Amino acid sequence: MSLIDFLNKKHQQESAVTSVLPKDIYAEGKLDLVDTIAPAALKVSAREIELGEKFARTFYTISYPAFLSDGWFAPIVNLDKVLDASIFIHPLETEEALRNFQKKVADVQSQINEREHKGLVRDPKLDTAYQNLEALRDRLQQAREKLFDVGLYLTLYGDSKEEIDKTEGDIRGILDAQLVYTKPALFQQEQGFRTTLPLGNDELMVESKMNSEPLSSIFPFVSFDLTSDRGILYGINRHNASLILFDRFSLENYNSVVFAKSGSGKSYALKLEILRSLMFGTDVIVIDPEREYEQLAEATDGRSFNISLSSEHHINPFDLPVIQEGEDPKDLLRNNIITLVGLFRIMLGGLTPGEDALIDRAITETYALKDITGDTDFTNIEPPLLADFETVLVGMEGTDSLVERLTKYTTGSWSGFINQPTNIDINRQFIVFSVRDMEDELKPVAMYIVSHYIWNAIRRNLKKRLLVIDEAWWMMKAEDTASFLYSLAKRGRKYYLGVATITQDVEDFLRSPYGRPILTNSSIQLLLKQSPTTVDVLQKTFNLTDEEKYLLLESGVGEGLFFAGLKHVAIKIVASYTEDQIITSDPSQLLAIKREKERLEETDAGGT
Repeated sequence: MSLIDFLNKKHQQESAVTSVLPKDIYAEGKLDLVDTIAPAALKVSAREIELGEKFARTFYTISYPAFLSDGWFAPIVNLDKVLDASIFIHPLETEEALRNFQKKVADVQSQINEREHKGLVRDPKLDTAYQNLEALRDRLQQAREKLFDVGLYLTLYGDSKEEIDKTEGDIRGILDAQLVYTKPALFQQEQGFRTTLPLGNDELMVESKMNSEPLSSIFPFVSFDLTSDRGILYGINRHNASLILFDRFSLENYNSVVFAKSGSGKSYALKLEILRSLMFGTDVIVIDPEREYEQLAEATDGRSFNISLSSEHHINPFDLPVIQEGEDPKDLLRNNIITLVGLFRIMLGGLTPGEDALIDRAITETYALKDITGDTDFTNIEPPLLADFETVLVGMEGTDSLVERLTKYTTGSWSGFINQPTNIDINRQFIVFSVRDMEDELKPVAMYIVSHYIWNAIRRNLKKRLLVIDEAWWMMKAEDTASFLYSLAKRGRKYYLGVATITQDVEDFLRSPYGRPILTNSSIQLLLKQSPTTVDVLQKTFNLTDEEKYLLLESGVGEGLFFAGLKHVAIKIVASYTEDQIITSDPSQLLAIKREKERLEETDAGGT
């Protein structure tokens, strides 16, 4: 072979190697599934395993009590900790089990006979064991029971050994109370870890014999839920992804409260409930301080009333309720007078005891001018106005200060607000009263008048209704408005009314003397994301655990805790695309919806 031929051949070989080399390098550096899921490092010790930055510890059950109650394993499943549980169940042949039982029964019987022969006192433990063995043997022979070898293993995870020690202590405390005893898998942590992986391999083989009945009590697929046969969808259970279906009208009262910081989705959650309640025939009335519900009213063929100083919509506070069958006109008139005294107490910045008495007498005389007394049927009589009340007040002695403070509502800048006959009618399934454009100073007055008007309208006919009061802390500012809100929550059930109060100012709400009574008269409570300044108050009020407290601090929008009666679960509010488009208050979404609507209108106009 010549030198040239030799060099050419060598060059061809090198070229072949070079062409294959990148492919080989790629194949060697390629990651497979094992590389992806494997921890960065692994260290196995006697009591735990270090998986990268995490720690894991496995332990197993060694003994059970004579009787296991249903659901004894549920507290472990529902524990707010990261853990894996594996249950291995190996059926035993009944014939072999019966042979072993025969030997065991004979052994126990022998011990009993021996004690009798020696003249010893009978041992209750032996007698009970004999009876239990005989009963179980009968059930096995009749094929009513089967026998199993059962292994139960738990692996805990944490960021440190101290965290795992605490979690293990909590779990062992729960199990010890059930007389279920456990042991850590000393020097077998690797085998224990693999046993609790979803591989179906029992490498520990620590088993206890159980028959069918106690085995069924370990059923692991149990968790706290609030799913009922009827009602609306409130959200998703964050613990087990089950649906939270509930009917507020199936509880002892129909009221609810929502506590959340601004921007956490509280109004969104209520709008979603409103939309779904409307589908089931519930009438809904909303007192809206920010005009957030107008789009929902428009989409559902409802009505929206704007309450402001320049609004065309008016409510006369002197309106009287319709007298129902069995009601005493004197009681109705007296209750209305008491309500009006509370209104004037708010409007006039407080009243002395003497002024309170003068206002009470002036209201009575104002009604009397229109022939409205407790002895007459005033159903069809036109009620007086605020100007009539002022006229009566001027004619009374010692009322100069009251008249002076009242002038701004009758002839001053605020006269267009309430010195007018009522010109609204709530004859739709969904009604919204918006008070956003009302001055802050007058918002409590407006919300009081509107809620009183709604209460009188509700009493006219019995229907399933939901009254939503958003930003209820406005009504909690004054004692009279807070008192009236409490009376609505307390008396609403009689008229098939549920009251839903929403607030972001938790401390002001609970600081009011009527805050906690309203809370205790609400069967449903929804706690969404909280600020660090208020979460401690809620933890104390609702007896929350530290884990639940931190859950409220770290929750995202529309996430929190849902309480119904004595149960509560972690909830995530979920809406469909169509529902979201109707109820959203996100400015970017609203702007996009507005632009799309304008585009469609322009397209329709162009086509025409």
